Order: sequence, then C-alpha cells, then structure tokens
Amino acid sequence: MKTISDIKSARNTVQNWKKDGYTIGLVPTMGFLHDGHASLIEKAVKENDKVVVSIFVNPIQFAPNEDFDKYPRDLQKDSDLCKKLGADLIFAPTANEMYPSKIYTKVDVQSLGDNLCGAKRQGHFSGVCTVVSKLFNIIKPDKAYFGQKDAQQLAIVKKMVEDLNFDIEIVPCKIIREPSGLAMSSRNAYLTDLQKNSALIISKSLNEALKSLKFGEQNVGKIKNIIEQKIKSEPLAKIDYIEIVDLQSLEPVTKIQNDILVAVAVFIGKTRLIDNFVFKMERE
Repeated sequence: MKTISDIKSARNTVQNWKKDGYTIGLVPTMGFLHDGHASLIEKAVKENDKVVVSIFVNPIQFAPNEDFDKYPRDLQKDSDLCKKLGADLIFAPTANEMYPSKIYTKVDVQSLGDNLCGAKRQGHFSGVCTVVSKLFNIIKPDKAYFGQKDAQQLAIVKKMVEDLNFDIEIVPCKIIREPSGLAMSSRNAYLTDLQKNSALIISKSLNEALKSLKFGEQNVGKIKNIIEQKIKSEPLAKIDYIEIVDLQSLEPVTKIQNDILVAVAVFIGKTRLIDNFVFKMERE
C-alpha cells in the first residue's frame, strides 16, 4: 500500500491502474478512522480491484468557530488500518496541495443544503461538494462510498453526481454503531466516559420514534415530541435540531406520506453529534 500526498502522483498511479483494466473504489474521509470508516473500506475492497482512501481534513467546510484546528488526526494509525483492510492507496494531501491559491470556483447544491446541518453551518456543504468534486476529478473512481450517518451529505453528493454527470456510482453504507448504540464518529473522541454515556440518549430517542412510526403514527409533531422529550431527559444533552424531511428533497414534511429521513443534531457538552434513520413507507 502506498501513501501519496501530491495530486500528480496520485492521478498517475490511478491512471496506470485503469490502463491495466482495474476498477477503482474511492472512500473519502477526514481521517481518524473508526469502525464506521472500516466498513466502507471493506465494502470497497470487495467490490473493486483497487481502493483509494482519501484522508483530508477539508478547511473550506469548517466555519471559523468550528473545530478545524483540533479535529482529531492520526495518519499512522489510519495507515495501519487501511493496510490491514486491503486498501491500495492513501491519498493524503495537504491543504496547500488541494488549494494552492485563492479559490474562485465552488460547487453548491442550493436548497438541499439549506436545512438540517446546513441551516447553522453556512457554506459547509459547498465546501463538501467542492472537495468531493476535486477528489472525483483527481481519482476518477468507478464507485465512491459514503456513510448513511451523514445522510444529508450523502443525498447532496448523489444529487451533485446526477446533476454534473459524474460517471461514478455512489454507494450508500449503513450506520455503524458502538455496542452501546452510539453512532460511530471521529468526534466521539472528544467525549469523556460520562458524556459517552449521556450521548446514548440520542439513539434511544430515535429508537422510540421508529417504534411509533412502525405502529402507524403519522403525525410529524408527535414523532418530534417523542424525540425531544427523551433527549431533554438527559441533563448533558442540548438539542440543536430535530427534523423530519422528505428522503429525496430533504424538505420538511407536515405529514408522513412518503419515505422520510428522521435526523437529529445534539450537543453533548461542546461536542455536536448527529444521528438519523430512514423510514420507508410500505407500498401496496
């Protein structure tokens, strides 16, 4: 397995693979890899001849008051995991390599990024789309793998690929959870043991909402209230948002008639965690 930090070398390596007829899978990450990332890499290894894992903490998707500088990083540990899982290349560029001069061109998916996480993180999804577009143009994978935990990101990337005619298949991958039920995230490293225990209220609240939906509840207000009351029972938890949106448009719904995404963002101390589930309506 190679680790490459410059665009030209990464591009040449992949081009040579393509000349030999190999299929290419890409797993875009910001590093500090956990079992959730590992599941993406494992799936990519099964489905492609060669797998590239990009590791890049993307500065343009962080607001000035966010955690770019303290975002956890451990390239050696990440490298060991990627090698163990069978990846063929780590592409780990610096910010100067990806953005050597002022950025005049950005990619945005308009209204899909206006609510949920995008409502309070202005410019976040433009930064995501811009860096993902750059990675797609550098690596030119056949398939790219994204986790369902970042459900809004997944929907936005899929729409971007469709609108801009990228010849890439986006492969959604299920949320991987710790044995406790907590959705795996690099930001879990910020949590103390006490905070980790408090954070379990997030998945517990979503599980209660899912049960209610399965029993036939269609009132959006009641579903939100179930989640809200459960989370508020935990003193260390502070709700950022609770949203129920159409799975395709990501627009808020007033009645549950089509497939939906139920998504939450919750602060545990100063750490902002997200979680979600998809509920699909039964078709006759």
